[in-house]
Amino acid sequence: MRGGVLIIDKPAGISSAQVVGKVKKLLGAKKVGHAGTLDPFATGVLVCLVGQATRLAQFFLAGRKQYEAELCLGVETDTQDPTGQVTNRRAVPAFSEGDLQQVFERFSGVVEQVPPAYSALKHHGVALYKLARKGRPVQKPARRVFIEAMHIRAVALPKVRFSVTCSAGTYIRTLCADIGHALGCGGHLNALRRTMSSGFDIGETVSLKMLNDWAEDPQTPVALIPPGAALRGMPALVASRATAAKIRCGGVILVRDFTDLPPDATVMTNGDKGAYFKVLDHNGDLMAVVSAPLQGDRMTYCGVYV
Repeated sequence: MRGGVLIIDKPAGISSAQVVGKVKKLLGAKKVGHAGTLDPFATGVLVCLVGQATRLAQFFLAGRKQYEAELCLGVETDTQDPTGQVTNRRAVPAFSEGDLQQVFERFSGVVEQVPPAYSALKHHGVALYKLARKGRPVQKPARRVFIEAMHIRAVALPKVRFSVTCSAGTYIRTLCADIGHALGCGGHLNALRRTMSSGFDIGETVSLKMLNDWAEDPQTPVALIPPGAALRGMPALVASRATAAKIRCGGVILVRDFTDLPPDATVMTNGDKGAYFKVLDHNGDLMAVVSAPLQGDRMTYCGVYV
């Protein structure tokens, strides 16, 4: 198995790392990783990378996300979610949907977010949640995230259900806590379901039960998405046999080795090194990810898959 991408519908009550462990065991794969953690209480799209596809993790981590969330007003917790200890309770005014919408709109676009103390971010190599559990919480500086869209779906105070499309690195529980603070009554994230991540939506997911059924029946192929097809937002180049041979040997590849290089492909950029491209062989299989320079002719290898 050269690997591929598997989109799991993560159930509640299990960590992303535990899902990875189950996928690894069921598939008998040597390497499995994921692209974007979901908290144990959360459900939904978890992008799992199997086998050699783990080399491509960086290209899935930065993709935008979509969530269906439930905000509970009037109750604050130390983790900003339902798993934490209650730190404050306040009465919830009789907000109208219009009142709520006005506050929600303040959090559209580029916003500053302080990462929660209970998170997997590291401080001197130690996860913040481990320090917080020991009574030594660390507050990281605020960072910018992008809230592309938010829509209130239902209001049944103190609960507010909403959908959000946002950049990678956005904490929905922090968003809920910040909205609660802006409303003056506090709040926390009560439920979360990720419906899209890095171009994969909830309709493409498989459950762990389905995966278990496939594993028990060797005649049923596992629905792995080929790595080349999984890099949906990345323009493709098809290598000639001569160029493919150079890639297999780790040789220098040039822009002029490809006749199908689009002049304006900037869907994914590699900083001043130019735009990313996935290189496919004549069978459509992924060989490498490269970046074409803004100037010059020599391409840069950003990941070799062969």
